Amino acid sequence: MKRKGFKKTPNIGELEVELRRVKHKKKYFSVLKSTIYTLITVAAIAVLIATLWLPVLQIYGNSMTPTLTDGEIVFSIKTENFETGDIIAFYHHNKILVKRVICDSGDWVDIDENGNVFVNSQLLNEPYISEKSLGDCNIELPYQVPEGKIFVMGDHRDTSVDSRNTAVGCISDEDIVGKIIFRVWPLVKFGIL
Repeated sequence: MKRKGFKKTPNIGELEVELRRVKHKKKYFSVLKSTIYTLITVAAIAVLIATLWLPVLQIYGNSMTPTLTDGEIVFSIKTENFETGDIIAFYHHNKILVKRVICDSGDWVDIDENGNVFVNSQLLNEPYISEKSLGDCNIELPYQVPEGKIFVMGDHRDTSVDSRNTAVGCISDEDIVGKIIFRVWPLVKFGIL
């Protein structure tokens, strides 16, 4: 006969099952919490690296064709050492432009009517351009690059507005975002620049 108001006393087997369930639940939430903290930490570090050291940029326009075309995605690296031929990204009127380094401060640049570029009276070897052009040039040539500045030009010389025009001019070190080093999109062009 059962008495009213009394619950059935669980046996040892049921208690062990319940204990394992509670322990598993605790362990599950502990692992879940640890995983979430790890993911947040990794994401924060990735954002810091991408923002401070390795910015990711999307190319807009065709001033760097055939090297870079509209819609491509590239990595740049923060550095202060640039050589002739390096591709850099820099701020200009709240936009980021991408151009190629032609020469450094103190150098003399001259461009003839056929688009041949001379740096310190030496013809610049430019295998990366498909067509030479004087382009949109309103500076007086030959031109000496001011101290603390870099002279840049786009690879598509006929359409690029760059250091040949006073609208852009030479680039200050503090305006430089970084050196373009790697293309990640499109995948068929994936690789080092």
